[in-house]
Amino acid sequence: MSRIILDCDLMKYRNSGLYYYCLNLGLHVNQLLDESGSEHMKFYVPPAERTTFKGNSDAIVEQRYHKFFKPFLWNCKVWHAPFQTGRMLPERASSVNVVLTIHDLNHLHEGKPLKEQKESLKRTQALIDRSQVVVCISEFCKSDVLANLYIGNKPVHVIHNGTHDLQAPELTPASYKPRRPFLFAIGYVNRKKNFHTLLHLVERNDVELIVAGRLDEPDYVQAMKEDARRRGLEERVHIIGPITDGEKAWYMKHCNAYVHPSLAEGFGATVTEAMTFGKPLFLSHLTSLPEIAGDVAFYFKNFEPDHMHQVFLEGMHYYSLNGLAQRIQAKAKVYDWREKASQYLELYQSLL
Repeated sequence: MSRIILDCDLMKYRNSGLYYYCLNLGLHVNQLLDESGSEHMKFYVPPAERTTFKGNSDAIVEQRYHKFFKPFLWNCKVWHAPFQTGRMLPERASSVNVVLTIHDLNHLHEGKPLKEQKESLKRTQALIDRSQVVVCISEFCKSDVLANLYIGNKPVHVIHNGTHDLQAPELTPASYKPRRPFLFAIGYVNRKKNFHTLLHLVERNDVELIVAGRLDEPDYVQAMKEDARRRGLEERVHIIGPITDGEKAWYMKHCNAYVHPSLAEGFGATVTEAMTFGKPLFLSHLTSLPEIAGDVAFYFKNFEPDHMHQVFLEGMHYYSLNGLAQRIQAKAKVYDWREKASQYLELYQSLL
């Protein structure tokens, strides 16, 4: 067994940022190890992902008996727990070092009940207590962790995510193809993403809105559709559910603007994907998003219709005059997965 193992259990949620985080980190770390002639990192994966990382040789396939017996840990020196609610960890008494990545404490920013916030913090604190090293995916996330959890003398690193390399833009015969200029948004369709506020922009501009991603809260989706109908926008608002990488690339390439009014993000993976196409970015000013997009995006300081419309009109005008597309694409290059993987690999090797 490998001395370094990445827990990819949550890759069972295929249409998720965490899926692509594990995929890209794993592939790039092993590419770096290949180049140095070193032993590969291995991946603890759900059965459906057994061949994702160059076939069976790098995969440790999840089994029911692993709850009680974990032979894959016998030679393991570093276990990377890639999310703050991971459930598979080496026993405290073992000699395995744990690297914990915390993506966000979003429950603190979503208006969740206090009891739910405390329970979530308790779970994350238990993982911190078992870890030797903590990684946060943004400076904002790190500040949240330091303010709300006990780290002690453990090192806390900030390693931004890289940008997932999308496939060639391509719609399928079954894909929705817009009939007029359109705004594009993608993410789990739930209250946290705040997509319903975008109806203000559709109502005041001759555009369509395409929202893609897992329909995470059916009642929220239904309420958004009903609001669109009340406003007479049902022909211009399209909530299309999960899409392929090729479809995502097509919508990002051809949209008039990428819109992301989220209330809470630990990083904002889809924002950096959109950057690679150089399109205007209209984002919430909350949590990590200003850190990730910096001065190449336009920000909604609140979600009142007049304010959002003003930001949109002024942003589109500025974009048309100032060659912003090139600056946006240059910013995207900051989020290079090979560079981020090398930072993680340095951490792993320090613990071997």
